[in-house]
Amino acid sequence: MNLVIVESPAKGKTIEKYLGKDYKVLASFGHVRDLPSSKIGVDTKKNFEPTYEIPEKAEKTIKALKSAMAKADKVYLATDYDREGEAIAFHLVEALKPKIPYQRITFTEITKSAITSAVEHPREIDMDLVDAQQARRVLDRLVGYKLSPFLWQKVARGLSAGRVQSVAVRLVVEREKEIQKFIPVEYWSIEALLSKNKVQFTADLTERSGKKLDKLAIKSEKEAKEIDDQLKTGDYEVADLKSEDKKKHPSPPFTTSTLQMEAGSKFKYSAKQTMRLAQNLYEDGFITYMRTDSVNISAQALKQAQEVITSKYGEKYALETPRVFKTKSKGAQEAHEAIRPTDMNVTSDKIPLTAQHQKIYELIWKKMMASQMQEAIVAETTAKIKNGEFIFTAKGLKVKFDGFMKLYKTNEAMENFLPELNIGDKLSLEKLDKIQHFTEPLPRYSEGSLIKELEKRGIGRPSTYAPTLSTIQDRGYVEKIEGRFIPKDIGIAVSDILVENFPQIVDYDFTAKMEENLDEIAEGKLKWQPVLKEFYDPFAKNLTEKMESVKKADLQEETDEKCPKCGQNLMIKMGRFGKFMACKGYPECKFTRPITKPGEENKPEGEPTDEKCPKCGKNMVLKESRYGKFLACEGYPECKTTKTITVETDVPCPNCGEKLIQRRTKKGRTFWGCSGYPKCKTAFWNEPTSEKCPECGKLLLKAGKDKIKCSECDYSK
Repeated sequence: MNLVIVESPAKGKTIEKYLGKDYKVLASFGHVRDLPSSKIGVDTKKNFEPTYEIPEKAEKTIKALKSAMAKADKVYLATDYDREGEAIAFHLVEALKPKIPYQRITFTEITKSAITSAVEHPREIDMDLVDAQQARRVLDRLVGYKLSPFLWQKVARGLSAGRVQSVAVRLVVEREKEIQKFIPVEYWSIEALLSKNKVQFTADLTERSGKKLDKLAIKSEKEAKEIDDQLKTGDYEVADLKSEDKKKHPSPPFTTSTLQMEAGSKFKYSAKQTMRLAQNLYEDGFITYMRTDSVNISAQALKQAQEVITSKYGEKYALETPRVFKTKSKGAQEAHEAIRPTDMNVTSDKIPLTAQHQKIYELIWKKMMASQMQEAIVAETTAKIKNGEFIFTAKGLKVKFDGFMKLYKTNEAMENFLPELNIGDKLSLEKLDKIQHFTEPLPRYSEGSLIKELEKRGIGRPSTYAPTLSTIQDRGYVEKIEGRFIPKDIGIAVSDILVENFPQIVDYDFTAKMEENLDEIAEGKLKWQPVLKEFYDPFAKNLTEKMESVKKADLQEETDEKCPKCGQNLMIKMGRFGKFMACKGYPECKFTRPITKPGEENKPEGEPTDEKCPKCGKNMVLKESRYGKFLACEGYPECKTTKTITVETDVPCPNCGEKLIQRRTKKGRTFWGCSGYPKCKTAFWNEPTSEKCPECGKLLLKAGKDKIKCSECDYSK
């Protein structure tokens, strides 16, 4: 018997059906060894020697794997095809200490041919990949464990710093500062509604006296009115016409980041949610590995795509020679393919999973197929229309051949019809519009645009984008409002103190260079300990100096406002949840209160809503406590009615199928209950996952930072 070890039961179940009765597939449930949770676990004086432990949650797994190994003739380590997977394979060997032959097998898709080929071509564990993962893990541990106590002492308890998360927060903070400093500039545009033979179209004023008008050329309403008055008279005549066919090219198949961006844009899925759905599709054998920064496609897949396109859409949509894309991602690692279906014949309606899984699969399928379809051909007509010294420009677009757009529509407007025009045609003026505009700052980051910025700067890798975005929100450094990241006071304070005192840690180029070093370790070009030493020695020296020189008082500000209890001045202080007012006489006087923002002194505390209080009929207002947002009656303290705010998850109730929602008890404790309440009273204290228990089929729940447990039986991982 051959023992095959994978990370997850779902992946193992798919693989087992391809290997047959001579193979037994078991799961390690992720890492079986890690740095200790209670101490740093890295000896910086002994060449950064890490101390690994088997977590309590993994002991049961190790015991089961050893038992199965005792009956096996050979072990195949089939963990994921990346650095993390290579490290898991290494730690499995270290923990299991097999006395029988063992080898590593890798694949980027879970299909019969891929699994069979992997078993036929096993290899040894790649220690360069293991070292790259180990270097990242140790580096992140050193930064987190060494820098977080500095923040506890100088800012507030419970804060954390991280090598990539702190850079992500800095990006959000700096964008917010740019927005706050931005001064809008007024400008105007003029648009004419013209017609020929009663067919109307619009044209924009673009030239005057032979000079092009830039966006800010018309600076005031007065200028716009003067031009408008002149344009109400005179003839509108077609002065010039140009027509040309333009090709529109499809974009490459998805990488991790582009899938996260597009799923966020089209479906409002978070990066974390998108990766969970994609992982399910991968483990069930429907798509290739979902953590990749490559746009490469295998020759076999390209051939099948061509066949399916020809069959479904006709030969005119298929390419004679496959289109090959070049990977542009800075520091692209590992020879993965792009994310694509494992079988192009399988459409989303054949995916036996949830509607959300089908949406993601359809997105991947369409993107892949479109990438191998003919270009679209769009006829573009540009008309110049003259009235005295003024020139208007109108553009018409007409799709002559839809090509890949038959399957995958772009966000661009592809149709904008003009009537049939000829040079010298006189046109009728139907309407003139003067339109006021103001310049706008760069928008706040969305999940997609922040991932794009991190990728452009070479910060992070496919496996780190989603966790980074989750971490900066979970830590309370940023919040997402209407899909955009806004830094909280505590996020700004932490970012500012790190930029001032540890500029290298949050330096964009330095962080990108470290990613490049990790890539070179993976390629065997660098050794991991010297890379860490080069970083750590100056970092540790600076940390020691800053622990002494930076005082907590530096982050406090005394005000002229008097304490209502003792009469001393109030101080602006920083706590874990942001700024607040506290008495200078602390600890003798413990008076505190929230900060009142300018202009809000006489406003009721909280944001008004349209919801009425069920007890007194007054409006409910939105407030925020350390436990999160809630509704409270504006009549407080006379009326003390409060109401929790529910947050919907994408996990269906295991009993009735309605969505599970996050709620809070009156004491602030979080729980997850059925949205069908009171008809269905299903509820969990632990956050539900969308996974099912491999032993009893019930819902799996989160039970700590890295632990999952069954809601029904004793199963855990």
